[in-house]
Amino acid sequence: MALFVEKFGGTSVGTVERIHAVADRVARSRRSGNDVVVVVSAMAGETDRLLSLAQEIESHTGSATAGHAGHNAAQTKATGREIDALLATGEQVTVALLVLALQRQSVEALSYTGSQVPIRTDPVHGKARILDIDPTRVRADLDAGHVVVIAGFQGVDPDGNITTLGRGGSDTTAVAMAAALRADECRIYTDVDGVYTADPRIVPAARRLERITVEEMLELSSLGTKVLQTRSVEFAGKYGVPLRVLSSFTDGPGTLITHEAKDMEQPLIAGIAYNGDEAKLTIRGVPDEPGVASRIFGPISEAHINVDMIIQNVGRDESTDLTFTVKRDEYEKARALLDRVAAELGARDVVGDTNLAKISIVGVGMRSHAGIASTMFEVLAKNGINIELISTSEIKISVGIADKYLELAVRALHKAFGLDSSPEEEPLDTAVVD
Repeated sequence: MALFVEKFGGTSVGTVERIHAVADRVARSRRSGNDVVVVVSAMAGETDRLLSLAQEIESHTGSATAGHAGHNAAQTKATGREIDALLATGEQVTVALLVLALQRQSVEALSYTGSQVPIRTDPVHGKARILDIDPTRVRADLDAGHVVVIAGFQGVDPDGNITTLGRGGSDTTAVAMAAALRADECRIYTDVDGVYTADPRIVPAARRLERITVEEMLELSSLGTKVLQTRSVEFAGKYGVPLRVLSSFTDGPGTLITHEAKDMEQPLIAGIAYNGDEAKLTIRGVPDEPGVASRIFGPISEAHINVDMIIQNVGRDESTDLTFTVKRDEYEKARALLDRVAAELGARDVVGDTNLAKISIVGVGMRSHAGIASTMFEVLAKNGINIELISTSEIKISVGIADKYLELAVRALHKAFGLDSSPEEEPLDTAVVD
């Protein structure tokens, strides 16, 4: 008898009919002799609806409180506590409805909130991290023959307060539960039937991957692929949890995210990810001396703005230029901070560009092959696409380009690296590093 942790996202449980369809799938798995733990998200759109209600309440409090600069730390913490309590109700509705649907099929099932498991987290409201899970109660219910349905996205802090894990946190809940229970597999059911070599909406010839390594999936998730939440892949890698991505709406093998890279014949490139939500900032003419980078990025970090690609030019005349990228919706905030820093450093000026996209090729095959970067750059050049920034890791190359070329670049690279070629065609010729 196998133990599976199965997670169903918001679109999978978006209506009563779909909840019944999930119950059918879970019931089949249970009747096949498997132990099943189900983790669910809120119904599609429910979290946004709850946030909208909170915003309506906030707007009715008047200018004396709404967004007031005089809010102290205690007020902010209290607000975060209540927002988490509000948002957690979305998943609690779903677990109860799914248990009712399972009971209708004569499947014994019980629902759990995060605090009932318990899933213990740190006290950071809105983006809490899981510290510990006690699986004793869940294990006892499984031994008694029950299907256990757990509310994703939530936990409880050391003071007994409800916390939430941030957007996509139900994936993390599922992987963490699979690790705590030592499940045979964690299955993430979503609205796609697996992980593809590229976004099929941009590349119709994109192929579903049968297998991909955790390393590759982690890179793809962090670089813009929306199939799995990055934290959940990190958790799977840390605790050795086998992951499989499947469709909630069609049957199929999905994509296995595996740790057994040595047993796989590695393709050169596993996939291509993109992010069209980038902006670029350059501070020009800063002193080329120790400590300047810290003075530039310190205020950016303190404002909780994530910096992605960074390039520093070769210094000349005792000054240099430094360029970095941020998310587009954080550009104005980062620009204001950088203008202030530039004035303090005596820099020449600050320039920016909000029309940037990042495209990344990912594959563990890069470790044993040369010529990947040159091929990527050559393909982009042949298509008249200028590279503005470059960032690399052991199994990834990312470039920043003008966002108007995003789709052209993805399709060209996908073809150049043989990702949309038929099986009988020859793969891209590259030199093997001895």
